[in-house]
Amino acid sequence: MSDGAPDAALRSAWAVWRELLRLTGRVLALALQPASYRGARWPVVARHLVHAALPALWWYTVLSALAGQVLIRIVVVTAQGYGLSQYAVEMVVRVLVLELLPLAAAVFVLLRVMMAHAAELRRAWRQDRWAALLAAGGNPWRDRVLPVALGGAFATVLLTLVSGVVACVLVYLNLYGFSPWALAVYTRAVGQVFDPVVTVVFAVKTLGFALAVALVPLSAIFDARRPSDVRALVRTASVLLAVELLALVGNYW
Repeated sequence: MSDGAPDAALRSAWAVWRELLRLTGRVLALALQPASYRGARWPVVARHLVHAALPALWWYTVLSALAGQVLIRIVVVTAQGYGLSQYAVEMVVRVLVLELLPLAAAVFVLLRVMMAHAAELRRAWRQDRWAALLAAGGNPWRDRVLPVALGGAFATVLLTLVSGVVACVLVYLNLYGFSPWALAVYTRAVGQVFDPVVTVVFAVKTLGFALAVALVPLSAIFDARRPSDVRALVRTASVLLAVELLALVGNYW
């Protein structure tokens, strides 16, 4: 009996990943259909977009700005101490804007928004509320899952972009103060970092993080084992790590 336990665990884990692939395809297909945003469905989608991103936007921006300011100051002072001030912009933008802030936004949305929604959808699945919605002529995937996934993806992208812009402003202020005369030099330095390849990789990575945060936690709906937030977190973290590694390969190899 103990010999069959590992096999059963592997089969159950594989079933979750298989259902996750199906869930991803189904949600992406629904997201591309205009009918998903018509009539009474659009207010539901809009409510999830707003509730997922806006309530935490200002204080997440403040926290990311404070943490970014500490890192920026360390890098700038260190670069100036070694006579490498000309490389400070590139170092900060590459480390903070390209790598740390997208990952921080993804983890923040995962913990604050998606884990709670995944648990709620799992309870609805197990209590046969989906069957009741189907019997009433509804579509649980379009009416329940799609708005949640869109909200998580939108929040991840929005927090990444806002915190990235704030970080770029802080870098300028730390290097040049409030003087406008260095703006051309600074924008040129940032533009050299965001060459076409890096820009495409950054956009794809941000989208990958958004999809991972929006969809992977929802795989808990199909997990036949005892409910566990840890398993959902591990699955999502593994996908985020894979996306990050692929982005590093695209940027630096």
